[in-house]
Amino acid sequence: MLQDLSAILYFLCLISTASIRINADEFNVLDFGAAGDGNADDSMAFIKAWNNTCSATAKSPTMVIPKGKTFLVRPITFAGPCKSSDITIMEDDKSKWFEIQGVDSLQIDGSGTIDGRGKAWWDISCKINKKEGCIKLAPTVLKFDRCNNLRMNNMNFINSPQTHVTLMGCNGVEFGFLSIQAPGTSPNTDGIHIQASSNVYIHNAHISDGDDCISIGDNTSNINITQVDCGPGHGVSIGSLGKDGGEVHVENITVSNINFKGTTNGARIKTWQVGKGTVKHIVFSNLNFTDVENPIIIDQHYCDVADSCKETDTGVHIDDVLYAQSFGTSKTEVAINLNCSSSSPCTNIIVDTIQLKPANPGQRVISSCNNANGQSKGTDQPKCCF
Repeated sequence: MLQDLSAILYFLCLISTASIRINADEFNVLDFGAAGDGNADDSMAFIKAWNNTCSATAKSPTMVIPKGKTFLVRPITFAGPCKSSDITIMEDDKSKWFEIQGVDSLQIDGSGTIDGRGKAWWDISCKINKKEGCIKLAPTVLKFDRCNNLRMNNMNFINSPQTHVTLMGCNGVEFGFLSIQAPGTSPNTDGIHIQASSNVYIHNAHISDGDDCISIGDNTSNINITQVDCGPGHGVSIGSLGKDGGEVHVENITVSNINFKGTTNGARIKTWQVGKGTVKHIVFSNLNFTDVENPIIIDQHYCDVADSCKETDTGVHIDDVLYAQSFGTSKTEVAINLNCSSSSPCTNIIVDTIQLKPANPGQRVISSCNNANGQSKGTDQPKCCF
């Protein structure tokens, strides 16, 4: 019996539309000794199935996690490189807690749901319970580490202990038609976090969680996010960046056709004052806000505890940011908040046709600028503060 909390992982099989194909190119975990009864430890069977899939010389080998079973496994790393340049994981069931490392040309497609069973972790999170023994870090349900030419479609994720999906050091990624759900009160449950990755395309996703729907970390470039429903959550964020005083490099980020509903932020850039480097060539366009706090915000005074970090003579330089063709309602009086660094002011900020109205009767909406340089185009409401 697995006693440790971090080892209790259930594959809860609820919905499946894909059928199981039996051929020499497929490696079914049942064929490698998985019991699928929810009691026996099936970890080794999963590892054997993956090792055989990864070492197969077939053109398109597939690892099959079949429907109609309940699997108990420990945290697993699926490591590469693999012999085939076209690997598929056919996921028909509910599963959780995987790291896929160094595997190129991987495709994950199916009707499966990855269930993180996060409540036990949230209850002991230091964000909720600051008693002795609380935890600051919890597992990520699915992490891709140094995976190139990666595709994942039609997957569902629920209730991760912390971040649901993480990309680290990946290049050439497409995520489409994903559903990610966790309560708005769940701590640090970002939907998708992108770190040190490039050429990433995320589209047609429904994300509701207790943190950023999508967050973009350092050393990222050429990111395209479109057709996403976000809320509840903390919005779509670039950052936070520069916490440890390092050199930040983020560029060519496009966020478009996003529906924000009931989020605590909308389109956000957040940096620490001690950071250095640049964030540049950013586009936020065709956004719709419904009852959103801080619909448009640049916060270059980000801190663990608001307003408690000292002013510094450093700062991440934010340059060439476009906010365009975006509409909706703001729950906060300051609907456009460009709070930039006094040491490294924002430059070339363009606000083009932004129409934001108050979410509540009798409320007004305004814009606020601090060390922000740019221009307003089109018809903007509230009038921009440049």
